[in-house]
Amino acid sequence: MSGSDAQFMDLALAQAQAAAAHGEVPVGAVVVHQGQVVGQGHNAPIGRHDPTAHAEIQALRDAAQRLGNYRLDDCDLYVTVEPCAMCLGALGHARIRRLVYGCDEPRTGAVNSWPHQAGHDRLPLPAVTRGVQAQAAQALMTEFFRARREFQRSTRPMPLPDHALRTPDSAFEGLPDYPWAPRYMNHLPSLKGLRMHFIDEGPDNAPLTWVLLHGNPTWSYLWRHVIPPLLAAGHRVLAPDLVGFGKSDKPKKTEWHSFEAHRHILLEWLDELNAERVVLVVQDWGGIFGLTLPMAQPQRFVGLWAMNTWLATADRPLTPGFVAWRQMCRDKPAFDIGRLMQRARADTTAAEAQAYNAPFVDMGHRAATKVFAELLPHEPDQPGVVWSRQARDFWQNEWTGRSLMTIGGADPVLGEAPMRHLHSLIRGMPEPEVLPHVGHFVPDCGRDQAQALARQALMHFQPLEGKS
Repeated sequence: MSGSDAQFMDLALAQAQAAAAHGEVPVGAVVVHQGQVVGQGHNAPIGRHDPTAHAEIQALRDAAQRLGNYRLDDCDLYVTVEPCAMCLGALGHARIRRLVYGCDEPRTGAVNSWPHQAGHDRLPLPAVTRGVQAQAAQALMTEFFRARREFQRSTRPMPLPDHALRTPDSAFEGLPDYPWAPRYMNHLPSLKGLRMHFIDEGPDNAPLTWVLLHGNPTWSYLWRHVIPPLLAAGHRVLAPDLVGFGKSDKPKKTEWHSFEAHRHILLEWLDELNAERVVLVVQDWGGIFGLTLPMAQPQRFVGLWAMNTWLATADRPLTPGFVAWRQMCRDKPAFDIGRLMQRARADTTAAEAQAYNAPFVDMGHRAATKVFAELLPHEPDQPGVVWSRQARDFWQNEWTGRSLMTIGGADPVLGEAPMRHLHSLIRGMPEPEVLPHVGHFVPDCGRDQAQALARQALMHFQPLEGKS
């Protein structure tokens, strides 16, 4: 690729961005004659009500008007995406000398993808240079269609299944430090019509994607202080609310919840969002489920940040703290979650405490908080143990990513010892950082400390940004 090719393709990319700004598929083109741009254009079939108003056609028309001739001899055309048969034919009729394009178009491209449809043996076609600024062109196309799919899904009805409840939006108004727009999906096979909420912020082509998985009884609000530094670094952040928590739908019956159901939903969700170069960040049940994901999709994950969680391999006894927690959930299923968070961190405000209570407007919404403590596998034949043991082998023997561990040393449920054991199972894990005055909910250790932890994590995982 010559320097001039890259420069002219930059101009075509600017035209593609203009197309996207007008709601058109982001394809842009320029015509160059003797080193000067003599024509330019971008996709405009929608705005012009013209099925032929492709970027190439627009640029050819512009150049022909400027040069006063429909024959564009000694002209080169730069376009961000592989031309279709119509446009390639027009290039031949215009006698374009050379075609330079960015990314392939596997569905309608007539140069490399489907050459037979263009009649290459009959048309006076130009010489072709392929792949100039292909990554940038593809990123524009990927983001455009992702946003369009998301808009279509967000505007279509997502009816509430009969077997579930949905927390009203009014319950989440005015949450402190939680400004992100809600995103939803309900079409994943394992959701079976349930609507799942998630945060998706930052560019799709970010150097790293941080997947933040909460536990019981919290929701994505747990990560509100961790997220801003990650976004400020130009990274992508994905944070779901597990079904039954947060803004996600809440099955009425405890029987809906299983290790298998939640794990499969997370795997399908990652596939749907095309999450790449993922740093997996887990706490509590976010790790119980999440630590079993990378072995199923190892190409997706490059990093792990673990906080007060464990692998449910059922080969070690439950901690006394967890046994006491499970009994409390049995005896007091309506326990006040906000008050629990205030006990975990004394300076939790009343508004923050209410934010943790917000998803659960009555006991009918609390099937998940009632049953999750019972779901933890602790016998070898229980669901989830096989996956957890396979995950243990993966982390010990196959994991090649970068890892980090932060331990809340004042955790009354888990304590430091199980985290030290988990540390011993993860290949290449450096010495963990122990926060002696932080409890179980490490990401909610306070704004300043949580953001400091996030910045430390950014520095720790920075070497991954330059790797492909």
